[in-house]
Amino acid sequence: MRVVVLGVGNLLLSDEGIGVHAVNALTAGYDLPADVSVIDGGTSGMDCLDQIAEVDHLIIADCMRAKKPPGTITRLSGEQIPAFFKTKISPHQVGLSDVLATLNLHGIMPANIVLIGVEPASFELSMTPSPTVAPVLPQLVATICAELTAIGCPPVAKGA
Repeated sequence: MRVVVLGVGNLLLSDEGIGVHAVNALTAGYDLPADVSVIDGGTSGMDCLDQIAEVDHLIIADCMRAKKPPGTITRLSGEQIPAFFKTKISPHQVGLSDVLATLNLHGIMPANIVLIGVEPASFELSMTPSPTVAPVLPQLVATICAELTAIGCPPVAKGA
């Protein structure tokens, strides 16, 4: 089984970088099974195309405008994901939707995709999440860990 956890976002725009912060926290705090790859996709999704093609499970961490209170975590999967891309929700979203469309066009779409997003409070120039979103980072990482555990790839906390 091949599993990829992909963190996307722009680290220079406060909450927009929450997906990248999440995958960095995941690798810093957990040992992952050998079949799990973690990718800091930043804002260049097409560069990750070959790494996510035909994986069994793709878990994407990102910021997501879902018309919920800032800091709210939203999980989308299956048919919910194409509907998510009908309106622009994230500054780099066109890149991510293009990546998924390219995978689909070439018949190399991941078998299962889960998108875990955090409602942003700020896109100000800052390399740290806003005071509203920063406290949610541990919960976002825990949500990713729960997804991994549910598919049979449980992470182990370092030092445990």
